[in-house]
Amino acid sequence: MQLIDIGVNLTHPTFARDPRAVLDRAYAAGVAQLLLTGTSLNESEAALALCRELDETGKRLFCTAGIHPHDARQWTSETAAQLKGLLAEPEVRAVGECGLDFNRDLSPRAQQERVLEEHLQLAVETGLPVFLHERDADQRMVEILKPFRDRLSAAVVHCFTGEKRALYAYLDLDLHIGITGWICDERRGTHLQSLVREIPASRLMLESDAPYLLPRTLRPKPKGGQNEPAFLPEVLREVAKHREINEEALAQSTTRCAQAFFRIEPLMQS
Repeated sequence: MQLIDIGVNLTHPTFARDPRAVLDRAYAAGVAQLLLTGTSLNESEAALALCRELDETGKRLFCTAGIHPHDARQWTSETAAQLKGLLAEPEVRAVGECGLDFNRDLSPRAQQERVLEEHLQLAVETGLPVFLHERDADQRMVEILKPFRDRLSAAVVHCFTGEKRALYAYLDLDLHIGITGWICDERRGTHLQSLVREIPASRLMLESDAPYLLPRTLRPKPKGGQNEPAFLPEVLREVAKHREINEEALAQSTTRCAQAFFRIEPLMQS
């Protein structure tokens, strides 16, 4: 059984001491391919460097490149050109992480919206899919996406945590949905347990969002409480339970979906 983690923050400082060991544990757990998330120009460059440094085969590690909405205020007139250069690299398979965050509002909303549009234009120009972040902003996100949607190759709402209204609006736009350990959280993720049944298999992907969102159903719990891509099988288990299918079938469908979305060549089964 092989899984693909479509969103891991391997450039996070908590992984800096030994990122190779993090990957080795993921591979041992069946997480065979990973997308490293770029959240700023510097982090996107760092994710690309890790792909090249830690994947001698060129078939296991890929990344995204973009500016997180928290950092939208840092966008300058030169940012688009710098980002477009990164998007031309073969390891970079999506534009993002980009989007809207009206929950924390770390950048002004108008600036977040403008920067999202800049990312969408880059996705149109490059033909790459989009890796989207959204919190408390689904209606505005849909309004911004609609004029671009026919010109975008694909887009995924990463770490979906929203309600039924948001899910159906995204599915109506033919978007993909990324599910994380949020579904394992009995305090705030129980609404996802019924909603996850509504996502077509051809639109569903899994992600750890590590080091964040440690699945709260995981036993035993790791020391320090830090999430890793090696724990993605716990997300698989929880999603399979609520979709009422077996884990092997879900692993196959989500892996095929991610490979098609990010244009990743399947690994040969050993």
